[in-house]
Amino acid sequence: MCGIAGWADFNRDLSHEHAVMGEMSAALSLRGPDDSGEYFSRQCSLVHRRLAVVDPEHGRQPMRKHGGGAGCILTYNGELYNTEEVRMKLTALGHSFAERSDTEVLLEAYLQWGRDCVLHLNGIYAFAVWDESKRELFVARDRIGVKPLFFFKYNDGVVFASELKSLLKNPLVKPIIDRDGAARLLLLSPARRIGDGVFSGVKELKPGEYAVFNREDFTRKTYWSPKATPHTESVEETAAHLRELLFGAITRQLVSDVPLCTFLSGGLDSSIITAVAAKHYKEEGRRFSTYSVDYKGNRENFQKSLYQPDEDTAFINAMTAFSGTKHTNVIIDTDELTEALTPAVIARGLPGMADVDSSLYLFCKEVRKDFTVAVSGECADELFGGYPWYHNDEMLADSGFPWARSALDRANISRQDIIKDIDAVQYLKDEADETRRKADFLGSDTEKDRLMREMFMLNFYWFMQVLLDRKDRMSMANGLEVRVPFCDHTIAEYAYNIPWEMKALNGREKGIMRKAVEGFLPEEVVYRKKSPYPKTHNPAYMNLVTSRLTAVLHDSDCRLTELFNRDKLLQLLETGGSSFKNNWFGQLMSAPQTFAMLLQTETWLRYYNVELNL
Repeated sequence: MCGIAGWADFNRDLSHEHAVMGEMSAALSLRGPDDSGEYFSRQCSLVHRRLAVVDPEHGRQPMRKHGGGAGCILTYNGELYNTEEVRMKLTALGHSFAERSDTEVLLEAYLQWGRDCVLHLNGIYAFAVWDESKRELFVARDRIGVKPLFFFKYNDGVVFASELKSLLKNPLVKPIIDRDGAARLLLLSPARRIGDGVFSGVKELKPGEYAVFNREDFTRKTYWSPKATPHTESVEETAAHLRELLFGAITRQLVSDVPLCTFLSGGLDSSIITAVAAKHYKEEGRRFSTYSVDYKGNRENFQKSLYQPDEDTAFINAMTAFSGTKHTNVIIDTDELTEALTPAVIARGLPGMADVDSSLYLFCKEVRKDFTVAVSGECADELFGGYPWYHNDEMLADSGFPWARSALDRANISRQDIIKDIDAVQYLKDEADETRRKADFLGSDTEKDRLMREMFMLNFYWFMQVLLDRKDRMSMANGLEVRVPFCDHTIAEYAYNIPWEMKALNGREKGIMRKAVEGFLPEEVVYRKKSPYPKTHNPAYMNLVTSRLTAVLHDSDCRLTELFNRDKLLQLLETGGSSFKNNWFGQLMSAPQTFAMLLQTETWLRYYNVELNL
């Protein structure tokens, strides 16, 4: 994986903008510690930071190629998992290749198919091609939205980058949050509307979208979204088909010229990936490595809940014994978890998931000591109905987002002049309804299937994007590439059309997935109840973030009060967060995480020099 940035303008000479582009590139240096490159012309400048994973000796970027006399320059962040398939297609059409890198394959694909090149790709990517003969910039993002691409469009040009911190290095892009942006932060974060960059004028290319910028126009087009098609397979056929898709996606994503491992929680998703990877390595005479994360004091302080019914340890041990992996358990202490809140929010670029982010940041930092690539189990729950809100009638009846039921609590602690004209509950309902309307249906769908297609879209375009943001920023801030096989678009397409009674086979979350891997994993792992990414249960953490937030709120220079009501926050601290009826966000952000998120917001306002234009 890498970091990319660029600037195109038809009324400004960009060939001399080395200083600005250098700063944009430097802001992405952690994403690409192995190499850097740049391209300058009057109307377009591109930069690239590289993390070399496949063909480290080649694939330098920006990469230039000629097709029919035209010079095309590519800067690319991502990984193509069907590189050889596309290479064979292109070779048959007369193309030749000098390297093994997927970078060259991608650029040749653009030269052959132009904008339609994205229809031939299977992978995770964000890339830009400057066509010198057409004087045209083409930018695209993968179907699922695994790799980020933010942009700022102004009258004569466009600036883009992998991360907000890079985009903000361009003097045209200001760290301004207007009233609408502030309301979105207060009521929706850490979620964002798809395509929303929060800062004034900043957008993000949506999953499955590309854009074209030339002298005439700046146009955006959705080239992929989940579509309804008839599902005619039986339960047994569906399980077999799903198993084939899952195992195929995982195997494709094991290709790497550098060391590779998996994140293992002992849950169904990470265990499937680990078992496939370990088997693959064993056949090659190699022993596979796995990593898990836990917290100091968790064993003594763990408390069961609806969302987290058991600890991971026993299931991790079962899987490592079953697969014969070399396992490392990373234990995070309370102090370092708190200190990492700062680099985590800087890495994300926006207030995020507090210690859920900082723990992943520290975990990736530890893994990176020995590995450059890891494989993780994100997104199966969104695609296959793994979360409690898919199975809870009260949550299903929620008119907004089932994982964000704290609208009134949020509104209560917010500055009232920001949200005075907003009905917080209706605000979330309107956002959710807009996404529900994107769902594609069949005339034969039952009422339940229609509801579950809507839930799929809510989870796909909201909750899943939050987790993908988190995984990308925390891993890439440590120069670690993390692959997510469940985000293969062929799996997403298939999952969208599995009828709910089959998807939730035997009344279980991810029931059809469990059926698909019966006999392949230990039975206790196959039928383990869903448990999320682990968080700390150590009361020392709550004490630490409480004391730090109290100090911040009593500081005369506190910036947090530019968004929140100081008195309300102090009252919240006094009650230990108990006055909140619901978690801030999802199953993991309860009181300690809410306090930590507020600390992160203070850091973010200062680090990014955020201006509030309310």
